[in-house]
Amino acid sequence: MVAVDRLNDSNYIISLSPNSSLVGIYRIIFLASITFVCGGIATIFYFFGAALILPFAGIELTILFIAFYLSFRWSSKKEKIYISQEIVKIEKGINKAEYLWEEFRTFTSFQIKRDKDKSLRLSFRSKGEDVFVGDFLNEDDKILLKDSVTKIIEELNRK
Repeated sequence: MVAVDRLNDSNYIISLSPNSSLVGIYRIIFLASITFVCGGIATIFYFFGAALILPFAGIELTILFIAFYLSFRWSSKKEKIYISQEIVKIEKGINKAEYLWEEFRTFTSFQIKRDKDKSLRLSFRSKGEDVFVGDFLNEDDKILLKDSVTKIIEELNRK
């Protein structure tokens, strides 16, 4: 998901996050329903004499919860790109900024490259260092990000 906010005439914030089909309370409802169904079936089989069902159902639910935790953690990634007349600042992280990159806009260029598999790689380059942005986005969102950043840079260059 790409969201562009204009703070004032020369300050922009672009917020990036992966697309996620399950958000908020719906994650809990989904996992609770799977736990209820699997646990209910395992309990019924336990009472019919299949005692080994419970440990295996527990292992299955544990693996499922770990997989969903990793998936939900990945989908919580966020990147913010601040572009103003003077600076370009990039923050990356999950709940807070774990990575911060800041450079004068005059010394920064916006790079658009294609990988071997023909997917877009977008980055800001300064002093020989590339900072890639939006690697978790799908191709449509990358094109939207490319167009948005290009439009913002052109608008700021006209001032």
